[in-house]
Amino acid sequence: MKMLGRILLLLLILVLLIVIGGAFFILDITRGPLPQHTGEITIAGLRDRVEIIRDATGIPHIYASNLHDLFFAQGYTQAQDRWWQMEFGRRAGKGQIQQLTGRSESVMGTDIFIRTVGWRRAAERELNSYDPAVMEHIQSFSDGVNAYITNRAPDDLAMEYSVLGLTGVDIPIEAWTPLDSLVWAKLMQDDLGQNYGYEILQERLLGVIGEDLFNDWFNPWPFGEFPTITREEDLPAMGISGASGNARNDVAMRSAHSPRPEGEGAGVRVAGNIALGEGFFFGSASSGAGSNNWVVGGSRTASGRPLIANDPHLTIRMPSIWYEIGLHCQPVSADCPLNVQGFAFAPSPAVVIGHNERIAWAVTNVGPDTQDLYRLEINPDNDLQYRWNGEWRDMTVYDEEIRFGDGEQSVTIRVRETHLGPVINDNQIDETTGDILGFNNEDPLAMRWTSLEGSTLFESVLGLNAAQNWDEFRNALRLWDSPAQNFVYADVDGNIGYQMPGNIPIRAPGESGLVPSDCAEDACMWQGYIPFDMLPTVYNPERGYIATANQAVIPLDYYAMVAAELGGEPEQYIISQQWDIGYRGARISEMIEASDQHTLETMAAIQGDNQMIAAEVIASSLEALTIEDAMLAEMRDWMLEWDYQLHMGSPRALLWMLWFERLTDNTFNDQLAGADYLSEGAPYELFALTQLVNEADNLWWDDVATVGVTETRDEVMLRSLSEAVAQAQEQFGTNRDAWRWGTVHTLEIVNNPLGLSGIDLIENIVNRGPVETSGGRPAVNATNWNFGVRGFRVRGAPSMRMILDVGAFDNSQGINATGQSGHPFSAQYADQVEPWRNLEYHALPFTREAVEAAAAARLTLIPG
Repeated sequence: MKMLGRILLLLLILVLLIVIGGAFFILDITRGPLPQHTGEITIAGLRDRVEIIRDATGIPHIYASNLHDLFFAQGYTQAQDRWWQMEFGRRAGKGQIQQLTGRSESVMGTDIFIRTVGWRRAAERELNSYDPAVMEHIQSFSDGVNAYITNRAPDDLAMEYSVLGLTGVDIPIEAWTPLDSLVWAKLMQDDLGQNYGYEILQERLLGVIGEDLFNDWFNPWPFGEFPTITREEDLPAMGISGASGNARNDVAMRSAHSPRPEGEGAGVRVAGNIALGEGFFFGSASSGAGSNNWVVGGSRTASGRPLIANDPHLTIRMPSIWYEIGLHCQPVSADCPLNVQGFAFAPSPAVVIGHNERIAWAVTNVGPDTQDLYRLEINPDNDLQYRWNGEWRDMTVYDEEIRFGDGEQSVTIRVRETHLGPVINDNQIDETTGDILGFNNEDPLAMRWTSLEGSTLFESVLGLNAAQNWDEFRNALRLWDSPAQNFVYADVDGNIGYQMPGNIPIRAPGESGLVPSDCAEDACMWQGYIPFDMLPTVYNPERGYIATANQAVIPLDYYAMVAAELGGEPEQYIISQQWDIGYRGARISEMIEASDQHTLETMAAIQGDNQMIAAEVIASSLEALTIEDAMLAEMRDWMLEWDYQLHMGSPRALLWMLWFERLTDNTFNDQLAGADYLSEGAPYELFALTQLVNEADNLWWDDVATVGVTETRDEVMLRSLSEAVAQAQEQFGTNRDAWRWGTVHTLEIVNNPLGLSGIDLIENIVNRGPVETSGGRPAVNATNWNFGVRGFRVRGAPSMRMILDVGAFDNSQGINATGQSGHPFSAQYADQVEPWRNLEYHALPFTREAVEAAAAARLTLIPG
């Protein structure tokens, strides 16, 4: 988002300050917030002494004698390093960003949309549903945060307060509450669980281009060509007694890989004119990102111990979304059972991904279909009623006041909520006048979403941290309701496993969830959720590994087995039809199966693999073409000498990707433009091209703009090559050996909100990059882009990398995408950027002995 327009005045103010000797002031506002990491601090609220030991990268290990102090110190520590990130995150989750930035037309829509969907309202409902013991831990975390921020001036907490204050924005410091952590969870659940936009987009595309072209563009997920996460041989072990029969012929998969609305000009807007599928913090929906994780059993490792690897792909911000931390009860006891290390979210207690002394786990996104849209008929005599079961039913109405940090007059919107969920396309903004349009009775859509119906996510996370074996691990995941994730598992006894948790709706017969529903009666409502014990799971598979990369979780036979057990039709139990196409999962499986002597080094090699599997398939069709232009033919032959690795220094990778961009544009966008949608080079389009190159006369090759002429595959491929060569020579010179993929494939890491101010002086302080990166989509090293939005610049990437040696945890290694600190002048603000992009790692010491050996700073918190 862009900062409010008048922040440009800040540049003049800063220049004036420098001229009159204000350099000392600037030094004070930027260096002043750096927290104390050594010595002793007396703090009211603690019950006993707490020790915090940090290594050279700033990663803290907290040692406490009781759980209250452990979570209290976690809150204190994360506020020390990441307070502004926490402040921004809770404001974003509540739709209060403009309380931090002042009134901004570019931010207004985001606040309106978040208020409309009601993340805060849902979190408030959950406050009273949590187990009191769990809420006590969240309260302890909040008390620790407040112990740090209370009695500190804003200038002493984060430089952002000082800089924004110069523009007239006044941001009072408000106490952190458990609600703030729960609101953060809603933000996470939204960005990792969106699919409502796909329904509208798919319906519109089918109407514009027709089903035949649509299905050639979105081929059904290629079951049998790419490995699913769980395999056919795993199904009997899931404990579902129904016979599989001939399920793959029974399940209706009309569009088994639905489009993600991330192309330029996606068109359809909802409340606040937010583009469908837009990610607000993680960016997963809008960046085309995914994630990888895998676990390899001892039968495939040199040590005989399991290895776990994880690299979640998200939008990378300054600071990183992840906060590395160790939480250690000392001693470990029944009353204080935690001894855990891993990656946390700054606004939340406990560890989300990592290990304790017995088990380890890693996570990727399932991409489940847990949001459905419903068309409403509004009573023409009453805006607050809609037809249901043949009668008018009342809506609930909320008045949401949007306030501005610069003191401008607040704005109040009215939000309508049905028993299904909120009306998400009210309160759109007139693009000419900027007026908020209020109720939309023309084509109102209500959204039902599992995450608005209650959550016990934090209870699950705390259970994971304390679990000691497979059964306790699975029991903790019974409470992980949203967003559905792929968990891989290993323990020190050598067991490995997989579990998919999450609330997955059982839809009524005839309700696909693929397009907005006309349902207006109880008979077509959700019929509950798939029981946890019937969700996909694997334990100690004979193949000796489990790999997930957002591909299809289950073979199609699974649906018939569940239907046979629960009744109904297989289509009612579909988890998702929006899987990643499967290239990353296939490549990971291929590399794992290549050896039974895996080590930390081979795991790192898999994480850093840049191979673009489908490129060779498409390029082979170009190789067979006759090219009369000698220069163009020679360039084709030179390009095809590529090893199909997207290394940042590869010249052939650059030319191939330019050709792929032109080929994608020339093939798809003439037809897609009619649906107000442009291709962005997603993996499903790459897969479609691997199929279309075998159909030289397919209608996708025809350019609809050339009336009376029907283009063929060969003509489109050659024209695309000619355009790519011309572009490369114009932009990068005629010396092709000097071309580099990394020249265009760069990552700029941006701070919220100052990094988008448009003022170089400020952006140079808070942003990092651009830096060249290897990889791409759909390589395992998934540094993703969207052609129509930002060219080849990276939009989503591995936000961290972790490799765990299960049973010898001190050998483990990891890397964060940026650094531990959120303070721009801290040495740990961006010290991990260079090793991250070069596939380097730092040690992850776990035992007290290893932590002491790596100690670079020690802080003792003393009860006051």
